[in-house]
Amino acid sequence: MTDGFLARLGLGRPELRAWAMYDWANSAFWTTVIVAVFPPFFSEYAAAGLAPIEATARFAWTTTIAVAFSAVLGPLLGAVADYRAYKKRLLAVFVVIGAPATLLMGTIGQGEWIYAAILFGVANVAVAMTLVFYESLLPHIAAPHEIDRVATAGYAVGFVGGGILLVVNLAWILSPTTFGLPDAVAAIKLSFVSVGVWWLLFSIPLLRRVPEPPALREAGHLEAAQASPVRIAFAGAWRTLRELRRYPNAFLLLIAFLLYNDGIQTIIRMAAIYGAEVGIDRNAQIAAFVLVQFVGVPCTLLFGAAAGRIGAKASLFVALIVYIGIAILGYFMATTWHFFALAFLVGMVQGGSQALSRSLFARMIPKHKSSEYFGFFSVFEKFAGIFGPALFASSVTIFGSSRAAVLSVILFFAAGALVLTRVDVAEGEAQALRAA
Repeated sequence: MTDGFLARLGLGRPELRAWAMYDWANSAFWTTVIVAVFPPFFSEYAAAGLAPIEATARFAWTTTIAVAFSAVLGPLLGAVADYRAYKKRLLAVFVVIGAPATLLMGTIGQGEWIYAAILFGVANVAVAMTLVFYESLLPHIAAPHEIDRVATAGYAVGFVGGGILLVVNLAWILSPTTFGLPDAVAAIKLSFVSVGVWWLLFSIPLLRRVPEPPALREAGHLEAAQASPVRIAFAGAWRTLRELRRYPNAFLLLIAFLLYNDGIQTIIRMAAIYGAEVGIDRNAQIAAFVLVQFVGVPCTLLFGAAAGRIGAKASLFVALIVYIGIAILGYFMATTWHFFALAFLVGMVQGGSQALSRSLFARMIPKHKSSEYFGFFSVFEKFAGIFGPALFASSVTIFGSSRAAVLSVILFFAAGALVLTRVDVAEGEAQALRAA
């Protein structure tokens, strides 16, 4: 009975469950560090002495620099991962970089915003790079008809894992003396330590149970056993960029994803610090982010089921319509009740939109070069994380308010939806099959 239930979710085999556990592992970093706890901690504690608007701008620029670095590194190391069969090895390297950086966040002192920004930036780059190799494993372990289900199940598992640790962290922060902690600041620092341990511990199932795909060998191209990693990185990335024209539907999806994911990432990364700016209590924010996690579990699974009925592309259009509504409501947000309503709506569509984007792309690329192509997927994903925060920082500097930036993300969702209409999924899948 259990096996049948897991199979319906898309996790019927051990390697699929081990793969999904990495979503459980890294989601704690996204929920506690990136979204819920670190942004207000940075603004109120690490950047103490700076004006709130200045703290917001420095946080936004830190995010921009980190994602820009990830965007450059992704396709280069993606090529190395394919030609040397290093997907899991490189994932492990960045876990070992990112988890200790997160642990060290527990040592940040009041007013040490530069130190805080460095640790936050390093950990951001590390978690982003692990996702390149993690997502590139998907087409190797799931059949084409399974990919949507497996991808959405992975996101649902991530919502559960990130949500559980966030609830624990929330309990520490709300009542530190109950747990023998002197104050909320100590509880927040312990939360960062817990995320580092969680990330490291729950990465182990993937590293143990998911098989490493074979090294790429192609006539007329570099031999991985003889070429240097640097040569592989630059030559492979350049070749993949040129080859993208053979997969026009995959390329169009990347453009659409760049646009609408810019809006999504702006909402995810700036929600807490924007909420603090308009007066939403920190504890209320964390509770709202917990709500996102647990609303996200069933809703992400429903998106996987919907993709099986109406298609992943149509399901993405539904999510983008909801996001446009979120941006409009966010512009008018003034109370804690508004923040919770927005959190519920984000929970409905966040996991489904992200999961179906990666599964749709996985179906339209040659799977023997999945790391290279997901390296470019990460470029577009990271550039989506550059424009939004940069717009946020610029808006704060120019207008002294973040509301204009919140409303402007509608343009990203509308433009992304327009490009998505041009994607022919069936033809894209056929092109990938011919390449394989």
